[in-house]
Amino acid sequence: MWVTADYEAATLFSLKYSTATSSGGKTLLVPTPFAIKMALLDSACRTAGVAQAQAWWEMIRDLRVAVRPPEHVVVSNIFQKILRPRRNPAAPGDADSGPFQRTIGYREYAQWKGAMSLALGWEGEDERPWLQDLLLNIHYLGKRGGFVQLVQFPQGVRELPAGFVDLTREADEFPIYGMLQVLDDCSPGMTFDQANIYSPAKIRMGRERITRSVVLPYRLVKSSKSFSLYERSL
Repeated sequence: MWVTADYEAATLFSLKYSTATSSGGKTLLVPTPFAIKMALLDSACRTAGVAQAQAWWEMIRDLRVAVRPPEHVVVSNIFQKILRPRRNPAAPGDADSGPFQRTIGYREYAQWKGAMSLALGWEGEDERPWLQDLLLNIHYLGKRGGFVQLVQFPQGVRELPAGFVDLTREADEFPIYGMLQVLDDCSPGMTFDQANIYSPAKIRMGRERITRSVVLPYRLVKSSKSFSLYERSL
């Protein structure tokens, strides 16, 4: 069973690779399964309460996630000033004093043209109408402030529609027009406490948070020092 929904970006989208540093890192073109499942968990906590969200957590964690990415994506490449916690005390009389030091960081922001279709799947014939309610209450994906707007009411289907890419399966082939992305996901052993940002339980890369190599149907059609334009090839 699958449930699908379409979203359009209301602002620029940005989500760095899980291995990126605070000073730099390229943005992904679509949200990862991990980011989508965290958005679903957040929606569950806000709309149904923490106790119910905990009861749903294992089903959310084990969902298959597929997307049909936007028709075009333009990625802007910029350097911007940022504040970073100071490692060493500032010299007396230094104009750049205080607990933070000024530096620059590399940032990328993606602008979607067209809707991104999202599909959530699971084994069995059981109905999960609560998933539709959670999808209705997702307001941003990726970095906080990457707001999205639902443009098609969630619908249940038995088969994954054509044009979707399953992000929870490792790529076994590389099309001539394709773009490799390393996306993170929740492992089958990740607990609710580890997903809960208010819990001291930690998430470890490679154990509770795993990565997969996925090929998105995009090809680079134009680029310069300040932007890259990608077009969906399917």
